[in-house]
Amino acid sequence: MSETALITGATEGIGRATAFALGRAGYRVGACARTESKVRKLVKELDAEGFEAAGATADVGDAEQVARMVEQVTGSLGDIDVLINNAGVLIGKPFEELTLEDWDTTMSTNVRSLFLVTRAVIPGMRQRRRGAIVNVASLAGRNGFVGGTAYTASKHAVLGFSRSLMLEVRKDNVRVIAVCPGSVDTSMLRDQPMLKSEPSRILRPGDVAATILHTLTLPERALVSELDIRPTNP
Repeated sequence: MSETALITGATEGIGRATAFALGRAGYRVGACARTESKVRKLVKELDAEGFEAAGATADVGDAEQVARMVEQVTGSLGDIDVLINNAGVLIGKPFEELTLEDWDTTMSTNVRSLFLVTRAVIPGMRQRRRGAIVNVASLAGRNGFVGGTAYTASKHAVLGFSRSLMLEVRKDNVRVIAVCPGSVDTSMLRDQPMLKSEPSRILRPGDVAATILHTLTLPERALVSELDIRPTNP
């Protein structure tokens, strides 16, 4: 019997690559993002590959939208067995140019969403005594970088959230996994003038997606609680 995976930030970058990786692995794929046209397009592409998929739109920082989105996905695909908290934003600016709106946007998308989406799915996982939650953090959750005060603070929070939740729910056979990629060739990174990287020498979204899938295919008695991903030869 196949399992259902819900992916936030599913229409681009790591989220999109993970949707296809999980589809190929036999998961039913629930895709969430803000833009309805992008969600519909992704679901159509997943369907064309023969994967069972459903989509729902939500601002994952909004409690009512998250509740509605989870209800729609479970109504279409069944109980959520795997949650990939992937939605994220990066606003790279010198601190004194960072606005309160920039800060609030970062924290809402990168941190508040963890609470809201996880809260919506974890009671069922604990009741069924099985499930996995993968939180896409970043190596910025361990290190700082110039222009990254908001983003780095948010990703440190993702790690703290993940560590504490893992200890709380592991007794119910629910695994919590924090994945910390280094620089990944996505539009989010390419749009940052303060961050320079050579696309050919950094990670690709598919590299992170493959790693996420690998953590899920470990025996259920085994838990990789945190995993750093770096390019082999940067």
